[in-house]
Amino acid sequence: MDVGKDILAANRKEAERNLAVLNQHDIRVYDILGAIGSGKTALIEKATPLLQERGYRVGAVAGDVAGEDDYLRMKRLGIPVVNINTGKECHLDAHLIHHALEQLPLNNLDFLFIENVGNMVCPADFPLGAHERIIIVSVTEGDDVVRKHPMIFQQCTTGIINKIDLADAIGADVKRMEADMKRVAPSIHMIKSDLKRGVGVSEFVGLLADRK
Repeated sequence: MDVGKDILAANRKEAERNLAVLNQHDIRVYDILGAIGSGKTALIEKATPLLQERGYRVGAVAGDVAGEDDYLRMKRLGIPVVNINTGKECHLDAHLIHHALEQLPLNNLDFLFIENVGNMVCPADFPLGAHERIIIVSVTEGDDVVRKHPMIFQQCTTGIINKIDLADAIGADVKRMEADMKRVAPSIHMIKSDLKRGVGVSEFVGLLADRK
């Protein structure tokens, strides 16, 4: 018996069930992927008020190995949030999301952001039941970060290159990152951002609204 394959197959089935529940409630769900410090929480913080201005109701799931730092940041937005600590696991899984959905007011949501655990490898094998996956990377991770992690980019519909304001200071080549992203994931929609100053957020929110 291949235990690994059984685990992945069970997760996929659970993810399909999650997606069915979310579709029943007409909730658009995004799995936000990226390393620690890439800007996952900041993306949710910046995008949520703009979505609310458009009349959308937003919820979130904060995934971390431990603690509630990101959860508290999202909670301050005044939206429904569930905190998940995975312990030793370097990714969320569909079963954890199933239980998170039980704690959210699904009848009162239009968008749900799932902030996955900060990791560029582990989450790739564990779909959660989201409609789309979004990957965010920072120039501070090095301009070779994309080609070092091709699989995760290939699973995403949108790729965000964050902290572009720091590129010159640390000698990172943003154009190189863009070229690598287009090479490993030709159909990905790329956005360059400086989330601290709000650069790229309107483009991101417009993209979500168009796909709703």
